Amino acid sequence: MKLPLYQIDAFTDKVFKGNYAAVVPLERWLPDSLMQEIATENNLSETAFFVQNDDGAFDIRWFSPLTEIAFCGHATLASAYVIFKRNDDLDVIEFVAKAVGRLTVCRMHDGLIEMSFPQRRPESLNEIPENLIQGLSIRPQEVLINQQAYVAIYETEQEVRSVVPELNLLSTLAPLDVVVTARGDDHDFVSRYFWPANGGNEDPVTGSIHAALAPFWSERLGKSELVAMQVSRRSGLLHCRMQADRVYISGQAVQYLEGTIEVPKA
Repeated sequence: MKLPLYQIDAFTDKVFKGNYAAVVPLERWLPDSLMQEIATENNLSETAFFVQNDDGAFDIRWFSPLTEIAFCGHATLASAYVIFKRNDDLDVIEFVAKAVGRLTVCRMHDGLIEMSFPQRRPESLNEIPENLIQGLSIRPQEVLINQQAYVAIYETEQEVRSVVPELNLLSTLAPLDVVVTARGDDHDFVSRYFWPANGGNEDPVTGSIHAALAPFWSERLGKSELVAMQVSRRSGLLHCRMQADRVYISGQAVQYLEGTIEVPKA
């Protein structure tokens, strides 16, 4: 069985930057085990699969090389890029995901693709796990939590850049990941994202966690529109704006590969 496959670099306008995702458009769902095998074989941060449903929206699922992921921002951006590329007449699409509901994505006039996510605001933490503190080489000022990750707040961008994670310790925090963040020198805020229990060591750019970081920094900085930089080795730029209970996150994307994969017939 042959399937189309795209590899997209998201949150960047240059190949080899941003975060890479594989996108596999489907006419119908494959068995979960086969989708996981495809994602494992791709060995990218995520592989996104989508199927257009009867009302014209796109049901979407995301898989890391290890497991299915509840929510993935950069692979959503990559999927939207592919759909817009295949449908010149579309400027607005809707994805439907079990964990987060409906996600509206718009093609903007300036080359950006804007995604609407529900806020996933982080909350205070009563007790900080010892493995979190020991797993970060620099002690954070504050630690918050949401349904996706522990959020470690630092004073400076340099501290965020200098963190050397002990991934074996951070992996014990599963199912939660760890994001480190601070006010930026040249951007409103910066971050890095570690997820050893769910798919990899350091994620290059993590759109989904900005549904937590944007509300946090919006309140701290008194701004409704922010520009964020994820300061991984590949790096990525995200534009965030707050409106009611939604976070609008936009970025660019670029295609690296278009091809066909051949897998066992489902």
